[in-house]
Amino acid sequence: MTEQPNKPSRLTELRRRYAWLDHLVRAEERYTETHGDHYAAAITYFSILALVPLLMIAFATVALVLAANPDLLARLRANIAKLLPTGLDQTLDPVIDQAVKSATTVGVIGLLFALYSGLSWMTNLREALSEQWGQRRNPPTLLLRLRVDLARLIGLGLAMAISFGLPAAVSGFAEQILGFFGLADVGWAHWLLGVLAVLLGLLSDWLVFLWVFARLPREPVTWRSAARAAISAAIGFEVIKQVMVIYLAKVTETPTGAAFGPILGLLIFIFTVSRFLLFLTAWAATAPENQVEQPPPAPPPAVIRPEVTVRNGPGAGAAAGLLGAGAVVGLLGGRLLGRRRASSLSGWHRPWSGSLGRYRPQRVRCARPGR
Repeated sequence: MTEQPNKPSRLTELRRRYAWLDHLVRAEERYTETHGDHYAAAITYFSILALVPLLMIAFATVALVLAANPDLLARLRANIAKLLPTGLDQTLDPVIDQAVKSATTVGVIGLLFALYSGLSWMTNLREALSEQWGQRRNPPTLLLRLRVDLARLIGLGLAMAISFGLPAAVSGFAEQILGFFGLADVGWAHWLLGVLAVLLGLLSDWLVFLWVFARLPREPVTWRSAARAAISAAIGFEVIKQVMVIYLAKVTETPTGAAFGPILGLLIFIFTVSRFLLFLTAWAATAPENQVEQPPPAPPPAVIRPEVTVRNGPGAGAAAGLLGAGAVVGLLGGRLLGRRRASSLSGWHRPWSGSLGRYRPQRVRCARPGR
């Protein structure tokens, strides 16, 4: 009975048939081997950590704006007084004044913490992207890494400001054009304006993700792979945003969800986007144009160690030799003893003949007793 060869699995057959499925499986393997989930969790942690100093900077900015506009500060106090019970507004006024006075201190502290958390966030993001691309070189020095990460952080901030400000500017300009031609109240014009806003949003997302995929890894990558991954990232990012809007609307319907839903939604949103971003990086890194045959690793150097074995008794070969020699000696001794007995019974003895060098048999008559 002949043995049947192992039949390939269904997934292996599908991977051989469909190139896109093979690419997807290789991307998943790369993502798992490079610990994508761990990097995504680190990015999420530093993203949440950066929110506190950013809020401090926003608070300081608002306080400085209010300090420079006394009329605006007075209107803010009047609106707060309308919402609070009688007498409580007088308690809140010193708090507002103290906040305005400490705006500079809060802003400086928030800026320092934002710089630290932002650099940590950028470092983890760059390390994660470099791992997905298979860039495992020696890490740079501390000063060089901080300088380059700071430059990349500023560049990413400018890219986000330009890409997110561009759709708003173009949409405002388009609304002015519609009003100029008297199409502001026409339904199809508003529909076209909405489509334009969506396309501009996708374009802005694509520009940001293109910068992330092409310029944030430690080593340069191909623009073609980065551009293709940025297209998928822009579309997926819009889908994730719409799903999160529906999720938050469902979660906040309950009292518990209203209290903890926003922060949980923010955590889930950042973690999902981080995983999606790293998986697309692995997908771009495993594209056919980026597959480079790695030479087999060199064998380790040969180490010759002489082994000396010390035994207390004879070895196996010596024991066998001694046993064989003992058997031969015993056999010869038995034969000689048999011959001596035979010669004593027959009355023969064999004196030594020196000239001939051999035994010469002679008959010797023995005297009887009494004669």
